[in-house]
Amino acid sequence: MDDGMNAPWARLTEAQRASSRAVIEREGALRCHVVVALSGAHAYGFPSPDSDVDLKAVHVAPTAGLLGLHPSAAPADRLEVLDGVEMDYTSNELGGVLAGILKGNGNYLERVLGASSLAGSSWLEALRPLARGALSRRVHRHYRGFALGQRREFDEAPTAKKLLYVLRTALTGAHLLRSGELVLDVTALLDDYGLGAAHALVEAKRAGERAVLPEGERARWVAEVERALLRLDEAHGASALPEAPGNEAELDAWLIEVRRAML
Repeated sequence: MDDGMNAPWARLTEAQRASSRAVIEREGALRCHVVVALSGAHAYGFPSPDSDVDLKAVHVAPTAGLLGLHPSAAPADRLEVLDGVEMDYTSNELGGVLAGILKGNGNYLERVLGASSLAGSSWLEALRPLARGALSRRVHRHYRGFALGQRREFDEAPTAKKLLYVLRTALTGAHLLRSGELVLDVTALLDDYGLGAAHALVEAKRAGERAVLPEGERARWVAEVERALLRLDEAHGASALPEAPGNEAELDAWLIEVRRAML
């Protein structure tokens, strides 16, 4: 595990780093992690002092446990406050993650390909080129559907946080479709996609988790959300990514190798 001051670790406070290391060590003793990635506001570029720490992981289950009468590849979830830090940990089993990647699941792609890894194994280094080879235009459905769901949440509670989540999702998806590059930090994308004004939202969110948008600004930002969704749709139409992954057999063969190693 790299617990130095590389980019993902540097996004956390000292207390958050200590709690994150404790969670990774404890959960790593219970399951074999392929990767543990930083997610949420810390990965997206707009953490506030009261933001929780989201850890999203991929693990490999022992093969014997998948072959018996009661196979289980259930996700592992844990929400807790550790030494004053709210920690939200989730891990999904590798087989389901690979199936999701083939379907264009951005949540899983972000864990594997995003630049937010806090802990990784040699399996991660082998998986990354396979995941890049599985990128397809299917990611559009994931990112658009996710962004629309977040927009509904923004309509119900118009905070800077909820608005930034919509913009982050739409722009990450658009950039992935356009360039094949997965960028989680929305602050690195705003200017390139004509949404530089949203840097003010980032500053507001960094000041507090529940920063509410003034009534007069909401209509303006609804229009900006529509622009972001349009960028996502335009990127889908112009994407050089294939319609579907072409390396399913290669992913399947690699998973079988991993399962054999876990016997």
